[in-house]
Amino acid sequence: MDPIARFRRWFAEAERANVPLPETLALATADRRGRPSVRFVLLKQADKRGFVFFTDGRSRKGDELAANPEAALAWYWDALGKQVRVEGRVSEVGAAEADAYWATRPRESRLAAASSRQSATLTRRADLLARWRLLGRRYPGNDVPRPAGWTGFRLVPRAIEFWTRGDFRLHHRERFERSRGGWKRRLLQP
Repeated sequence: MDPIARFRRWFAEAERANVPLPETLALATADRRGRPSVRFVLLKQADKRGFVFFTDGRSRKGDELAANPEAALAWYWDALGKQVRVEGRVSEVGAAEADAYWATRPRESRLAAASSRQSATLTRRADLLARWRLLGRRYPGNDVPRPAGWTGFRLVPRAIEFWTRGDFRLHHRERFERSRGGWKRRLLQP
């Protein structure tokens, strides 16, 4: 069984069930010393190459991924009683892929990303808003250039775990681990 294909089926099921923002995932990273950090980001692509999200590469998560390119992802869709966990190595997507996704973002979101150096200290919120307005005047049309630091990351899965809620907390868990011959499946106790 292909666990990425299963993930795509579960994701489609969450969309059909009108789960709010089913693409929301928890991204766990760690710095060079192994100190963990977790935050929510949005999944933008899932295929045989891996799981893709976009962000400012100069952010805390970008710095952590540069220092330690191992990460974990987790989705939880309570309405379905399902959870997916993914572990693997992360690498930056190419400029063409980042440009292509950038072009799909709403203009105001592009202006916000270009105005902000994510995770950097901000003295006054008014300064951020002033930069946003200034860029809006500088780029009155839809052609807001992608900032050099803004990029995407692809997690190539080494392990994928599927969890289904069970009665009496007897949940069903399956873990798939990548090997040279493909994916190996094993059941886990709840």
